[in-house]
Amino acid sequence: MSLPKVLVADSISQSGVDELSRDGALDVVVQTNLGAAKLLEIIPEFSALVVRSQTKVTAEILNAGSKLRVVGRAGVGVDNVDVETATRRGIIVLNAPGGNTVSTAEHAFSLLLCVARKIPPAEASVRAGNWDRKNFEGVELYNKTLGVIGMGRIGSELSRRAIAFGMRVVAYDPYLSATRARSLQVELVDELDDLLASADFISLHTPLTAETHHLVDLARLRKTKRGVRIINCARGGLIDETALAAALQDRHVAGAALDVFETEPLPADSPLRSAPNLVLTPHLGASTAEAQESVGIEIAQSIRAALLEGTIRNAVNMPNLDAKTLSIVGPHLRFGEKLGKFLSQIAPKRVDALNINYSGKVNEVDTTAITRSVLKGFLQTAGGSDVNEVNAPAFAESLGLQISESRLSAPGDYTDMLELSAAAEGKTVSVGGAFFGATPRIVSINSRPVEARPHGVVLVLENSDRPGMVGRIGSMLGDHGVNIATMSLSRNQAGGTALTVLNLDTAPGENLLAEIRASEDIRSAQVIEL
Repeated sequence: MSLPKVLVADSISQSGVDELSRDGALDVVVQTNLGAAKLLEIIPEFSALVVRSQTKVTAEILNAGSKLRVVGRAGVGVDNVDVETATRRGIIVLNAPGGNTVSTAEHAFSLLLCVARKIPPAEASVRAGNWDRKNFEGVELYNKTLGVIGMGRIGSELSRRAIAFGMRVVAYDPYLSATRARSLQVELVDELDDLLASADFISLHTPLTAETHHLVDLARLRKTKRGVRIINCARGGLIDETALAAALQDRHVAGAALDVFETEPLPADSPLRSAPNLVLTPHLGASTAEAQESVGIEIAQSIRAALLEGTIRNAVNMPNLDAKTLSIVGPHLRFGEKLGKFLSQIAPKRVDALNINYSGKVNEVDTTAITRSVLKGFLQTAGGSDVNEVNAPAFAESLGLQISESRLSAPGDYTDMLELSAAAEGKTVSVGGAFFGATPRIVSINSRPVEARPHGVVLVLENSDRPGMVGRIGSMLGDHGVNIATMSLSRNQAGGTALTVLNLDTAPGENLLAEIRASEDIRSAQVIEL
């Protein structure tokens, strides 16, 4: 059996390459500076692709990667990866968010000092033979207000350094809790405009999304203090570069420093090149020896974990599953998939809504991965083998399937229970599963208690509750050479409708099913294959 192949298409640290190659479990190929055409030609043979910011992982490349399971970006941003297409194709996109945190925070703080004290133009002036102290008068950081937009890892690290310099830090982040803000010693504001109006310095640390594109535009620049100084070491496109150049020209913005740009390298005709009081660096935030070593190793470890262990770390389109979490939810993943597959075969064709109800101890952990496994199983009939845990939610959305989760803290009869229900055209069907110790069992079908093994062939019958029915069913199966492995019976009332669930050694043929369904005492017969 051939080893999974990994293509390193952009330069990463040798330690990262060594980590990928460790123990010979992966076939690692380092081939950098590939053009789009060459990458498109060779990508079909690879299971994983490692890039930095140079290689553009387009929809065309992702669609050509027939074996591709993982794309790893050795850095934080994934702007050069078509994440939407990767998700639809079931490809995990990983990044390395921790490796360059300190380096980028330090670079942002360096630029903060540069614009405060006009260090780059002063240095250039001295080299040119001048000694012009008056024109390079700066401002202190002490007692000034720093506005931080985005309080993730890097924004938090920058804030710590600013506080150490005696700055007041005001933060805007819709996802930051008040408790976390207090622990970081920053003042949290609810509206971005409040930060803009109060800050002497502004530093951006948010991802680039449709919502954050040109987050700082002409209208918002006009809301800032006159004399504000702006830093961006996050993503190009967060600031409207034309508006910033104009604000620098009219001195509303006293200074700015940019490490990232909408188009990189910075075009020769960019208005930024002629803007005054502006420091430009060529995307150096993560360019330290320590950061490159760290992100190379981090992305290598994440790719190995995904390909060799099934453990997901630092994924941007999948919930993370570290070893500890996996040990808790792991048994539920395969079981959830089986239950989803079971439900899809007893449900009507056009399901409008799917609910997943968790009860018991499983509620103590993040169940997102289990939900994705359920969806994978439920949607495989419609989508085939192309559906996996990564693209299942997107596939469900494309079908108009409404997904919901509910929780019951009380475990009831079982320590953990997972119940799925599907609704369509006024009809609801359901299946429930639980663990007997470490053994999974189907414990309910359409709210009727049963006990069946969740694998192989399962025959589900609704039949009249009459004496001799079990024998008649057994005789019909026996006459066709079909052996019963286990049997479970349930009824709503004596003489009413019974539910008979049989684990079979082999699948019944069409002639046998026709014979079973022809019996006036059999109301329905469904064969479930797991």
